[in-house]
Amino acid sequence: MFLISKLLWILLRPSSFLLLLGLLGLLLLYARRRAGALVCLTLSLGAMGLVVLLPIGPLMLEPLEGRFPQVTVPPAQVDGIIVLGGAVDTDLTEAHGIPALNDAAERMTTLVALSRRYPAAILAFTGGNGRLLRGRLSEADVARSLFDSLGVPPGRVRYESGSRTTYENAVLLKRLLMPRPDQHWALITSAWHMPRSVGIFRKAGWNVLPWPVGYKTAMRLDVLMLGGLPERLGMIDLASHEWVGMVAYHLLGRTDAWFPAPQGTTPR
Repeated sequence: MFLISKLLWILLRPSSFLLLLGLLGLLLLYARRRAGALVCLTLSLGAMGLVVLLPIGPLMLEPLEGRFPQVTVPPAQVDGIIVLGGAVDTDLTEAHGIPALNDAAERMTTLVALSRRYPAAILAFTGGNGRLLRGRLSEADVARSLFDSLGVPPGRVRYESGSRTTYENAVLLKRLLMPRPDQHWALITSAWHMPRSVGIFRKAGWNVLPWPVGYKTAMRLDVLMLGGLPERLGMIDLASHEWVGMVAYHLLGRTDAWFPAPQGTTPR
């Protein structure tokens, strides 16, 4: 299931689909099928033009990022702090020998900050290696090296290194830590990833406080129109992956709602 989903997404994500559609148009053109070539090239290039001119990606991401509010008044105490993998690059770390972070780095820095705010809290990082072609390192290996270098006491963080998906993050970490129902755990992940993550962790039996970080957009014209074609397509790919993932996880029974919501509101 993991391999099939990865391969299908590589082929069907919006950026790949538009590229394949354009290539098909060129093949039809060389085959002198001008009508079919015109349709494919018009759809491909026209869609790319709309992506550049309109903030489609940001508008797809904004409902995800705004679903759970930022923690403006931190609680006096939390029992544990969880950070989800996805913020490190295992291949670059393996190649150069130093921890490499990507554009979700706020997940890692927030854990360090909260470890100081809550010195008695249990710290946990969950992340294996979700690549089709795996290297020697897991995300947990990179996280351990990073947190050690930033001064987090080596024995304080619990590492789960076998998970490849958010569902496995929740299930395998629960087996490792065995949280009690009365415990409250801060859940750190990117804001756009929070709805699916909260739904999965709740379904797995965790009592989590969403702690969203790493925002990619804002409802301001100057922010909405940032970036060129690669950045805009990347945001559409990211948002599409999350929306499709929420539907798939709900159909598989891994979340209780199509679009998980904050506690006290009606989920959809």
